[in-house]
Amino acid sequence: MEKLKKRWGIKSNWSVIAIIIVFAINGSFSAWVAKPITEFLGLHPTGLHPLLYWFLRIILIFPIYQITLPIVGWLFGQFRFFWSFEKRFLTRLGLGFLFKNSSK
Repeated sequence: MEKLKKRWGIKSNWSVIAIIIVFAINGSFSAWVAKPITEFLGLHPTGLHPLLYWFLRIILIFPIYQITLPIVGWLFGQFRFFWSFEKRFLTRLGLGFLFKNSSK
């Protein structure tokens, strides 16, 4: 637990536990939310090759996960950690322009 606290720059054990819980809940939540969206889009495992269906569903889960992670983190009092986490992660994916300040 000490390694995680040092790596994430947090001080309490509660924060580590809350962060792990948020990651777990958000993974399940984003997969749950993706199901009705795939159905709304007309993507069904019976109408597509199963590999194509799951590939498209995973592609859909990714943005849902990214959007809901800070929200679920906020519910556990960890918004600041997850907002910083999202900015670092999306910057590494080349989407850092989304967070640039326009204070010129």
